Amino acid sequence: MPLTASPLLRYWGAHMIDHLPTGVRISEVVKETPSVSTLWFDHRFSFNPGQFVMVWIPGIDEVPMALSSASSITVQIAGDATTALLSLKEGEMIGIRGPLGNGFTPKDATLAIAGGVGAAPLLPLAMTGVVSTFILGARTAGELLFQKRLEKITDLVIMTDDGSSGKMGFAVQGMDDISLDSYSQVCVCGPEKMMSAVLLRLINAGIEERGKFSLHRYMKCGCGVCGSCCIDPSGLQVCKDGPVFSGELIRDSEFGHYSRDGSGRKRMI
Repeated sequence: MPLTASPLLRYWGAHMIDHLPTGVRISEVVKETPSVSTLWFDHRFSFNPGQFVMVWIPGIDEVPMALSSASSITVQIAGDATTALLSLKEGEMIGIRGPLGNGFTPKDATLAIAGGVGAAPLLPLAMTGVVSTFILGARTAGELLFQKRLEKITDLVIMTDDGSSGKMGFAVQGMDDISLDSYSQVCVCGPEKMMSAVLLRLINAGIEERGKFSLHRYMKCGCGVCGSCCIDPSGLQVCKDGPVFSGELIRDSEFGHYSRDGSGRKRMI
């Protein structure tokens, strides 16, 4: 079915024409790790590092994903939608709606901390040249994402759970030998347990406002209408007010404790 032929799109198009997806054609699929691939497409989006897009896989679903460049998304298998995305071949089409939300603000002397596929939204920030130190964490050496690219443009600290590359330990432990006073901000993306551990360190140091955290929550609309991504107790919406939040905004929230599924039920982190 052509991208413009969906009855759903015709309905929303009458009221939200600016939020229709742009049809893009897959130009290349690059396997980054055993479970992660980058899908390159034939369109360049103007975006701020850390912004996300709603990715429409016709007949399957529409899901939020960070841009890993102006022309790519980096996908990890996590469910039906991502499995369908990673089954696409060169020449096939998807819909991209966005870019949406805010993003990271490029500032000199930035410390970036990524766990797993959380490196995807932080890569464009590093490419601006403002990231002094980048802590890259993964379970094993084979799952390290963008290592060669990052070591050329940042002081790269490698952390692996099993010690197969760099230092043995979690990404947050890469902060052990770093003086936080040297950095204007700490930009973080990855598993929420990891991010909440980083936030706790910033709180203990009295500098939680320097932390910038990219949150992932269940989304339906991606533009602040449905309310499915609201954060307790403030009601801030990840899609509209985020996905990047300062540590002081989320320190007393659900962050690090629970999120909600598609029905609104709590799901412990």
